[in-house]
Amino acid sequence: MKLNIACIPGDGIGPEIVAQAKKILDRIADVYGHEIKYTDLLMGGAAIDVHGVPLTEETIEMAKAADCVLMGSIGGNTATSPWYKLAPNLRPEAGLLALRKALNLFANLRPAVLYDELADACPLKKEISQAGFDMVIVRELTGGLYFGERYTTQEGGVRKAVDTLTYNENEIHRIAKKGFEIAMKRRKKVTSVDKANVLDSSRLWRKVVEEVAADYPEVILEHMLVDNCAMQLVKNPAQFDVILTENMFGDILSDEASMVTGSIGMLSSASLNDSKFGLYEPSHGSAPDIAGKDIANPVATILSAAMMLRFSFDLDREADAVEKAVKDILKKGYRTPDIMSEGCRLVGCKEMGDLLADEIR
Repeated sequence: MKLNIACIPGDGIGPEIVAQAKKILDRIADVYGHEIKYTDLLMGGAAIDVHGVPLTEETIEMAKAADCVLMGSIGGNTATSPWYKLAPNLRPEAGLLALRKALNLFANLRPAVLYDELADACPLKKEISQAGFDMVIVRELTGGLYFGERYTTQEGGVRKAVDTLTYNENEIHRIAKKGFEIAMKRRKKVTSVDKANVLDSSRLWRKVVEEVAADYPEVILEHMLVDNCAMQLVKNPAQFDVILTENMFGDILSDEASMVTGSIGMLSSASLNDSKFGLYEPSHGSAPDIAGKDIANPVATILSAAMMLRFSFDLDREADAVEKAVKDILKKGYRTPDIMSEGCRLVGCKEMGDLLADEIR
């Protein structure tokens, strides 16, 4: 298969971790007989330095022409970087928001996996961490409270702010369909999270999700209120397979899920549209304080590349090989500084990439 991948290294540690993900993809191509074409693009601070804006129309068009986008990290130190003296619409992160909108990336996937070898890094009780967990949060990304009408007024000398939460059935249907499709590739369970006891938008959400569920009789559907879900994530995370939820709830719950894994450096992410096109990136930031020191953890970006193989190219066997390599290297005791523990061998960003590539045979 020919894979046409647009690469956005980005800022901070972005170029380092993307280089390791490319190394893994090249190894997959060699072992499984694929051909990969990379197109490197600028976005974020790197684009500001060259073009004066975080995202150009040319970059958008080149991204659209690819099969998918692999990205590192965007942004810098908000306190010291000159990028953050610019207007908000010209700062690095504005480029990412604009790219998501231009590519119609409405579905955000955030896996949260606790590897056996990293159980000691989990902040939860030992009996919970020893059980392990493997879930993915499917978050609606382009609707809801973050995209509704908003304004601030003053009435009778009192300031008033209004944010509008709006969803229509088509927006809910397409994200629900994506959630059930992903569940079919996993353990076939969907937990739909809402606030149906209070919000009309959640009541519509629940009704449409149930309608979509009828097309997936093999998948078990359960509903859960968002406050209960937040509690269950720290009480019994092993119960979850696919968590399906709206934009704001997904934003909060995915950050909670990321922390109970023990290290955000292990967490991949994907944003998908109606077709098989997706933008794949690590969940962590650009970490400018460690950029260029060869100590960043590339695993989140490498696992994002595995998601790309699975969801954009339907290469499940190849994705499994990457994920297995990560598990095997952890079992052998290799660790980057963020996940280092006693008795393990400390390696840098580049060496971790080399080890993982060598593990794929």
